[in-house]
Amino acid sequence: MYDYVIEQGEMSWGAYVPELPGCVAVGATEAEVRVLIQEAIQEHLELMNEPVTM
Repeated sequence: MYDYVIEQGEMSWGAYVPELPGCVAVGATEAEVRVLIQEAIQEHLELMNEPVTM
């Protein structure tokens, strides 16, 4: 499991994973961004495990 950071902005909530550069999420509420960052982590890890084709 990866730790993530949640921040409240002026108009939305954001989250990012320090150990996974580029893994971010933005939502209207804290609850929404918590769900979205979990999905983003899962998708990020899946993409990292895909074989590179040329």
